[in-house]
Amino acid sequence: MRLTSLAHFSLVIGLTMVVGSFAHADAGHKHGGFAAGEVGTDGSDARVIEIEIVEANGKMAYSRDRIEIMQNETVRFVLKNAGSLDHEFVLGTAKENRAHADMMASMPGMAHADKNMMQVASGQTSSFVWKFSNKGEFEFACLIPGHYEAGMHGIMIVK
Repeated sequence: MRLTSLAHFSLVIGLTMVVGSFAHADAGHKHGGFAAGEVGTDGSDARVIEIEIVEANGKMAYSRDRIEIMQNETVRFVLKNAGSLDHEFVLGTAKENRAHADMMASMPGMAHADKNMMQVASGQTSSFVWKFSNKGEFEFACLIPGHYEAGMHGIMIVK
């Protein structure tokens, strides 16, 4: 049986939704559907954390590799991509991020827009607001294939 392009696309989207729902069901999500918390409201009273994305000598990194937050604190992340490649910033547990990275590696060019992440184009600045309603150790990472391995990840401690 040969699938048409539309049927193939529909099959890929359907499988992605099923895999995503299993990953979310198993990931220990709590408040608002994400282990690390929930989308913040307007962020007018949020603490601002600026992070620069840099690329040098085959390495990719965030300007910070460890951030401490208080439970229920709302943060506005402002990411400036000073590199020549597009990057992203995904909040989750290390297990969630590894599963998501594996899925992205198996589907090159996959576009996604989950509420716990943002994409930052080369030379651009992006921001989003997040409320850390759950205590624990979380990870922020770029899950574009090869970027995590090049150093784009850090620890988020919520006390």
